[in-house]
Amino acid sequence: MKIKVKAIIGSTSSTSYNLKIVEHLRKRHADKLEITPVFINDLEMFSIDIENTPPENVQDFKDNVKDSDAVLFAVPEYNFSIPGAMKNAIDWLSRGGDFTIQDKPAFIIGSSMGVLGSVRAQMHLREILSNPALAPVILPGNEVYIGSVHTKMNETGEITDQATIDFLDLVLNNFVEFYNKTNSAVGV
Repeated sequence: MKIKVKAIIGSTSSTSYNLKIVEHLRKRHADKLEITPVFINDLEMFSIDIENTPPENVQDFKDNVKDSDAVLFAVPEYNFSIPGAMKNAIDWLSRGGDFTIQDKPAFIIGSSMGVLGSVRAQMHLREILSNPALAPVILPGNEVYIGSVHTKMNETGEITDQATIDFLDLVLNNFVEFYNKTNSAVGV
């Protein structure tokens, strides 16, 4: 059985490197994972005033993420942190009392044109996700920081750097093993 993974794309850019990496993973690991990108571009800004009656597109987003076995966060770095759109999406996931991603296996990838590959953004994301209203079970010890990402892809967005491909393969295999152990531990 394939693991159904919803990949929250943290960038709203139509040329997102992080989306290209998710597409690489989706194609390359289709035998093990059913990865579906989830876009956050048009989500209404979170407000406590509409928390219990969210707009239709927000409810669709939450339902889409909830209908998964696992979550992948694909995070770029904007001004040393996560993009505002991603924070807004996560705020929606933490509210409304349905605990959309609580205890759900998850992993994080990130890239940037800078050499640190979204390290600061991922530190902030991990801190945010530690909130008990979110609290996914994040794959430990497999941080994916793809620096200078634009030099590791060709003009069509395919990853051409073999070391990056090999590392992503390792992390995906580690995630599958982690997922299976996590689910067998809780009797799923």
